[in-house]
Amino acid sequence: MDFSFSNQLNNNVMREIEQLIEISRFYGKDKRFVIAGGGNTSYKDERQIWVKASGFALATIDRDGFAVLDRDKLRLLSEKSYSDDTDLREAEVKSDLEAACITKNRRPSVETSMHNAINYAFVVHLHPTAVNGLMCSRQAKNKLRELFGDEHLYIPYTDPGYVLFKKVEGAIAAFRAKRGKEPSVIWLQNHGIFVAADNIEEIRRTYDHILAVLDKEVKTAAHGAVAGSKALQAYLQPEERPVPGRVIEILPALRMLVSETDEQKRLQLKTLKIRNNKLIEYYCEKKEHYIYISRPFTPDGIVYCKSNQLYIDKAKTEDILDDAKKILPFFRQHFGYQPKVIALRGLGIAAVGDNAAQCDTILDVFEDCIKIAAISEAFGGPHPMTQEQIDFIDHWEVENYRRSIAAGTLTGRAQNKTIVVTGAAQGFGQGIADELLKEGANIVVADLNSETGLATVDEFNQKARSNRAVFVQTDVSKVASIEQLVYQSICCFGGIDCFISNAGILRAGGLEEMSPENFDLVTKINYNAYFYCTKVVSRVMKLQTAYGSPDYYADIIQINSKSGLRGSRANFAYAGGKFGGIGLTQSFALELAPFRIKVNSICPGNYYEGPLWSNPENGLFVQYLKAGKVPGAKTIRDVEDYYLAQVPMRKGCSPLDVSKGVLYLMDQCGETGQALPITGGQVMLN
Repeated sequence: MDFSFSNQLNNNVMREIEQLIEISRFYGKDKRFVIAGGGNTSYKDERQIWVKASGFALATIDRDGFAVLDRDKLRLLSEKSYSDDTDLREAEVKSDLEAACITKNRRPSVETSMHNAINYAFVVHLHPTAVNGLMCSRQAKNKLRELFGDEHLYIPYTDPGYVLFKKVEGAIAAFRAKRGKEPSVIWLQNHGIFVAADNIEEIRRTYDHILAVLDKEVKTAAHGAVAGSKALQAYLQPEERPVPGRVIEILPALRMLVSETDEQKRLQLKTLKIRNNKLIEYYCEKKEHYIYISRPFTPDGIVYCKSNQLYIDKAKTEDILDDAKKILPFFRQHFGYQPKVIALRGLGIAAVGDNAAQCDTILDVFEDCIKIAAISEAFGGPHPMTQEQIDFIDHWEVENYRRSIAAGTLTGRAQNKTIVVTGAAQGFGQGIADELLKEGANIVVADLNSETGLATVDEFNQKARSNRAVFVQTDVSKVASIEQLVYQSICCFGGIDCFISNAGILRAGGLEEMSPENFDLVTKINYNAYFYCTKVVSRVMKLQTAYGSPDYYADIIQINSKSGLRGSRANFAYAGGKFGGIGLTQSFALELAPFRIKVNSICPGNYYEGPLWSNPENGLFVQYLKAGKVPGAKTIRDVEDYYLAQVPMRKGCSPLDVSKGVLYLMDQCGETGQALPITGGQVMLN
């Protein structure tokens, strides 16, 4: 925003714009009103209108999220005659909208002219689930009159853009002429609602009243003899349902089947995410139910979920996968795209996204469509969009622009790969996971420490782009816990491309100091757990390579140590487990090579800055000083200097160094069974 305009804003309408931001965020954060960043809001005075710009979400919007337009220039859109050709007309309107913009770097909402035509200062256009339950029903017009009288304006479905604007403009003029006032509420069939007022308090009261009336009507219908009342009851009594455990035998294969190679013959991995609850379960349990959610109800459903979904009506795992193998190529050939939603009887709905963020949006939007279908039962049953209406939305430049914005961007050497890192709540594991997140990976932080792990994931997601991080509390010494880790990873991301076995502990001490209990503990975590993890995760990876492109390889990487390459004085428990780990790596590599699963170890040098070494209470520097491992050392600094002097590169090994090693091992497909030293030259292979 330029300086002169900012000053003008501060002097004239600062309070009103702050209120616009307040009401925008208020509704934008509530999924009952807004899904996927939809809806738009505006404020206007005599000369200018501030309207949400395309690509901005109401939940987080600030001043820079609004386009500002000259109202005199906007009025020309009402007076001007445009081409009869749809594409040409919309291009002309877009050009005139841009010409009316005072802020030149933001694209105004396509509904700006409608906001401008409503003679109230504030306009809040939303897509509340309850409202669309009515507006996407067969009795929408009659029920609207029955519930709210004739004070509200009803607009039959019209293709959005200029044509809708002219219809709304004409309807407002007719309402004004008949009643001598402005309509404060405008209902759009299959599209949502506009609520307008000269202050935001009145807008809130209006929305509260509307939702209260609709809620009462739905509850009344649910307890009556309405057809489909089971759906209504499921909607009113939401209940999360766990995704059955056999999803681990299905989703990784489906992910491979929908992942395609690009023009450069590079595999473009998809992300899958599955959701289940009582209402989803009802609509997916049989074809007779699913048919009611098989067509889109609103433009948003088309933009984010496309107009056709895949429903697999099979119970057995092998039948599901056989069907998918047969149907997916036909689906792709017939419709020209991969399904965005795969509904699985007895399992739930799976989103197919270009990235994790897109999956979240797809699931939110499609679940909203399911709720709309249920609510519509209270108003005569569902009224989906027609094919003609669908085709317009699917090819409209404005919606394609929204679709491209929603898709997000994600680049990097680990783009859209799912990587599990054990022991990643802090220290070395956290650092490795952080670097891989920057490279576009979805990260599963697996750690025993839930408090720290959740904080780490929150930090990761604040700087993630279209990728995501999740935390799964995991005890790597227990097979059942690792199985839960794999299950949760698959439910969130659809598969596991790389498993990094990083969790480890160290108990220093010589033969006299080392207790059998500590020796067993170190061995169980550093050696046994690597076997447990590989045993569980390799089953999933075998499924992925069986259904994936011949160019697809999966990776298991153990974070070993330089102590796995040479003995370590007064540290035999740790070194022994690490030596054994390399033996496991080489053996696993031989066994899993036929399945295109690479197994390698990375042997880092000392990460002096991490808690393993520098923790003032029980870090290695402290332990080594107490154990007398460094001859003549009297202070912790003496121990630090001793170890640094042994590194030819005169530097410790950082998580960044190790992550580069991880990326190298993932990039190539000709190395397996290797122990890659990253030690600054301290340890070299023969």
